[in-house]
Amino acid sequence: MTVVTERPGQDQLDQVVQRLRAVLAEDQILTGRTDRYNRARVPAPFPVHRWAERVPDLAVLPTSTEQVAQVITIANELRVPIVPRDGGTGLTDGAVPLRGGIVLDVKRMNEIHELDLENRTVTVGTGINMLKLNEELGRHGLIYPDDPASYPCSLVGGRIGTSGWSLIGARYGHTRDLVLSFDHVLPTGEVLHVGDGFGHKISKSSSGYQLKHLFMGHQGTLGVATRATLKLYPKPEAELSPFWAFDNYDDAYRCVGALARAGVATFAGAVLFDEWKVAYLRRDDEAYIPQPNDVRALVCAVMYGYEDEVRPAGRRLFKIAKEHGARYLGDEISEGDWAARHDRYATPLHGRTRTGQVVPMSWHCEDAAINYTRLPAVTKAWHAIVAELRRKTDVFDDWGMFAYTSADTGVDYLTEIDIGIWEQQLGDAAWAEWVKTKRQIAAVALANEGSISACHGSCREGEVDLVPDELGRGYQVMLDLKRTLDPNNIMNPGKYLLDAAYAGDPLAALDALRGRG
Repeated sequence: MTVVTERPGQDQLDQVVQRLRAVLAEDQILTGRTDRYNRARVPAPFPVHRWAERVPDLAVLPTSTEQVAQVITIANELRVPIVPRDGGTGLTDGAVPLRGGIVLDVKRMNEIHELDLENRTVTVGTGINMLKLNEELGRHGLIYPDDPASYPCSLVGGRIGTSGWSLIGARYGHTRDLVLSFDHVLPTGEVLHVGDGFGHKISKSSSGYQLKHLFMGHQGTLGVATRATLKLYPKPEAELSPFWAFDNYDDAYRCVGALARAGVATFAGAVLFDEWKVAYLRRDDEAYIPQPNDVRALVCAVMYGYEDEVRPAGRRLFKIAKEHGARYLGDEISEGDWAARHDRYATPLHGRTRTGQVVPMSWHCEDAAINYTRLPAVTKAWHAIVAELRRKTDVFDDWGMFAYTSADTGVDYLTEIDIGIWEQQLGDAAWAEWVKTKRQIAAVALANEGSISACHGSCREGEVDLVPDELGRGYQVMLDLKRTLDPNNIMNPGKYLLDAAYAGDPLAALDALRGRG
């Protein structure tokens, strides 16, 4: 068996371009330097001097499921790597080609194919931007409520490929709950439809295996979603997003737990900002209205619904907050800060060295799924890990943590530590320290019975080394599935340590892959 383990040679690339010209127009095949470099860019940091390692050999812009299937069939026959790219906002390099080859950019598959107002569903191409989709849905009083931080530039296909997490998921659910079904092209070029049962608009079926979730969150290693049917809701009539200040973390922690457990039907989420995060916002975030130094922690709750639902629900949450020593920050701050939740994803940022020097840094984060009762321990441990990293080098800065409810009961939280990274100074030595730090952060999540990632995925060097530990025997099932569905390893090769699936002794190969760096 010949499988993809390295970049394709020039002869392979010449053949693939020639074959692609039979199924795509010239403007759908991009080989120019700018086109290729732009499709290697993601927010995740990487040493600048090694950036060329991540550039694809060409990009394609299909417009239909049929064209995607033809492209993948060609890549599979010629053993050329292929990496799906949607919005490119991912934070664990899911859309970055580790071995060159073809980047399959879905952004031209952006049509609304059907809007079913009676069943409240919409069927779309997975290249559609969610902001643009909701502009159209808003004309009919509807909303698709998948709301990531990257919302203005996020595409439906990327949300499927990462099984994305939504800022208002406690009210409406996350991507896995909101996507009813989708067409999916396998690594062999075959097309299947996955959902609950056969129906495109069915939300619950007990027929056969539940395959929908298998083809969500795989970071492009099992194929490409091309057309999806999504669940819609009435556009909220009212929104309430109060921010409360606390003079200590412990009171804020107890308050956020009480808010999440209040059982309010319009509750869409609650978030806890720790002292480091408040200090960073006060210091460097121009979108934030600075608070006095006695504000050491913040809590935000969010509610959506009809006016006559939200008002009494808000009174209940205000009462709970007051009982926990909260100080309401006022309507201007509350409304403005919640409205800015998407802006911060790509704002120009700067950080501080240990001596206080201002330097240009980019934002990165490590996230995990953590139960409420473990939040204080994880917060303390993660800050200690980053403090040790900062002791070694000025390339990194601690920008604080937040914890955000993942469900309406508050049982678990997307817990994130934000790190400023001086990428111009990110050399090989600092990169090695960063990978070590990511490993340590992931280990703390597992030691506290959490998951390595609640949102962004865990397929990047560092945290990926612990994925087999988290999944146990389930990881061997991942290897079996990868080998079965992608026999030639063309689909996003090198991710999730899945190259081990093609070795004579997969477990020994896995140990070797985890021992790198």
